[in-house]
Amino acid sequence: MTEPGNGDHRSQAWRERARDLEVPMRAWIDGRFVDAASGKTFETISPRDGSVLAEVAECDAEDVDRAVAAARRAFEDGRWSRTAPADRKKVLMRFAELVLENLEYLALIETLDVGKPISDSLAVDVPGAATYIQWYAEAIDKRYGEIAPTGPDSLALITREPMGVVGAVVPWNYPLILTAWKIGPALATGNSVVLKPAEQSPLSALVLAELAAEAGIPNGVLNVVPGFGPTAGAALGRHPGVDKITFTGSGEIGKAFLRYAGDSNMKHVSLECGGKSPQLIMADVPDIAEAASSVASGIFYNAGQTCHAGSRVIVDRRIKDELLDRISTLAQAMPPGDPLDPETKLGTLVDEDQMNRVLGYLDIGREEGATVVTGGNRTRQESGGFYVEPTVFEGVTREMRVANEEIFGPVLGVLEFSDEAEAVALANSTDYGLAAAVWTRDVGVAHRVAGAIRAGTVWVNCFDASDATVPFGGFKQSGTGRDKSLHALDQYEQLKTTWMNLKV
Repeated sequence: MTEPGNGDHRSQAWRERARDLEVPMRAWIDGRFVDAASGKTFETISPRDGSVLAEVAECDAEDVDRAVAAARRAFEDGRWSRTAPADRKKVLMRFAELVLENLEYLALIETLDVGKPISDSLAVDVPGAATYIQWYAEAIDKRYGEIAPTGPDSLALITREPMGVVGAVVPWNYPLILTAWKIGPALATGNSVVLKPAEQSPLSALVLAELAAEAGIPNGVLNVVPGFGPTAGAALGRHPGVDKITFTGSGEIGKAFLRYAGDSNMKHVSLECGGKSPQLIMADVPDIAEAASSVASGIFYNAGQTCHAGSRVIVDRRIKDELLDRISTLAQAMPPGDPLDPETKLGTLVDEDQMNRVLGYLDIGREEGATVVTGGNRTRQESGGFYVEPTVFEGVTREMRVANEEIFGPVLGVLEFSDEAEAVALANSTDYGLAAAVWTRDVGVAHRVAGAIRAGTVWVNCFDASDATVPFGGFKQSGTGRDKSLHALDQYEQLKTTWMNLKV
């Protein structure tokens, strides 16, 4: 296959690859590709141009039953759950290597399926997925149980055991990375997994399943059931054979999974349900140009389709105009482009429904009295794709819907404050608490404000700095539990106490 060259040749080479691309289209259950029991399929549409990429198996409750049964058999017979930690580690390390060996294939699938720039898929999404799988593989044989301080007549062992069958439901904004966040720790701890990818982005999950099998993960340990939320997703959430649900997505669906657990077997549930993350820019910001650049990338990266996107700027009114001018200039220099062009920085929204949702919020913002400084329109309509200009609203107040509701698009709201207390109050004024940032030279202010903000992550003089070693999750309605870091492993394990009487 021809390697992309430079300039326009690189874009053309990716387009040629896209025309010749072959993708998996069937569910992956018990170690093989299978049709949906009903025989139904659904179209997966490329937001790049509105074209049909594939007709994918439309799984429903019967298919979820098959997948859960396969996962339960695999768990109970110990083909993975009772494998020595060092052996599980070798398999997952090989899995991560295979992801990297298929870098360009996976990157192209991700870009066509969700519309993110090919440069991001190549540099971030595929390597990121491999990194998280590798990181959890390396952690497998470095965790220990405990011995309780019971005295000489007893021995109390505290050990970790896998949950059993884990249902993982992932969204469409970062399909590869978020899948790795879920299956990495779940598989590392010895569980079997049934993965339900978003209906907008099913393809990379099916490729991952095949690579996992090639790496040596036994049949039934990892299953993938593409389909729709009200059918396949709900069936997984309600299934009595599932011991744990891990979900990333909207708050509405997150609450549904809590109800599913209560209505079925009280399965464990962990949720990451979005945000409305603020960036607080104090008057003594160390570098206003750097802050503006971080604000722009924090909201426009991935077309704003990021759960912790910095969608609210809360700025000291004394520097608001300068900051706003800088952000607007950066936004105007970031027009949406063809995701297969390596020069593109801003791709598409994931589908027509999401585009219309974002455009609807632009209308709401105008109706509420906010002013569009730049952007505010659909663009590239001739392509057939779903592109929206990076948009900045000023004159936003805390009562407006655009200041409180997650838009999930390239839309920034600018709010002003007069003092620190008002800034903190604005930061905490939504139902979300996923992430935030504080920009100031004063370490005392940084420490005090970071402590006062109710969020799972607070950055100081940066935004979106992270790696596998730190937990990610939110306060309030941003969810429960944590992805990433060693803390994520705890969510896929049960603690067992074995108390031994030594006097007999």
